[in-house]
Amino acid sequence: MAGKNGRRAPRAREVADSLTRAIHEHRLGPGMKLSEDEVGEIFGVSRTIVRAALQQLSHDQLVMIEPHRGAFVAQPSVREAREVFEARALLEPRTARSAAERATPADIAILRRHIAEEHAALAEGRDGQALRLSGQFHLDIARIADQATIAEFIGQLVSRSSLVIALYWRRRNALCESHAHDALVKALAEGDGPLAEDLMKGHLLDLLSSLDLREAPAQPRSLKEALGGE
Repeated sequence: MAGKNGRRAPRAREVADSLTRAIHEHRLGPGMKLSEDEVGEIFGVSRTIVRAALQQLSHDQLVMIEPHRGAFVAQPSVREAREVFEARALLEPRTARSAAERATPADIAILRRHIAEEHAALAEGRDGQALRLSGQFHLDIARIADQATIAEFIGQLVSRSSLVIALYWRRRNALCESHAHDALVKALAEGDGPLAEDLMKGHLLDLLSSLDLREAPAQPRSLKEALGGE
């Protein structure tokens, strides 16, 4: 299928990736309805492709598909929110220790570049992009640890964390604070596994404490407004 500009329309994976990025950047809020027709119009693709993309996001637990109602961005409950961060606290500290034992100078350079981009996004008020970059920082640490199965789990948890933060964000430093990532990179660069493990554990606890799990979610914006820049 061709788009309006004669270009080949994005395949389902590309649509899913674009929607995932919008969710990570909080342009698509929890509870927002994802109309197949509207998504198809925005991306210039068929409903078949949209349906496949939404099924992928459902598998990633970013979207809930309800019979006779359609697809909605997932809304984690308070219990699910706690479970996500408890699972991260179990996996990521040991992964940080392993990463410290394996990190190369090239790996450290990538992490420092992520931090610089995250700082720039925060300074310019692009909080959603800063959040996505923060998540990518954590995914890169899992990649450096060279534990593919655990990295896959962490990837799913980081994605779900974005929804949790969107719903229960209490203060701006729910975003990863700069000093936490800077300290982690220093420990990784020095090959200090025990310190990296302790820093990651404390960092995740700080993130959890920055959420108010009693707050009711805000109403999402329209789908077209959220995806208009795609």
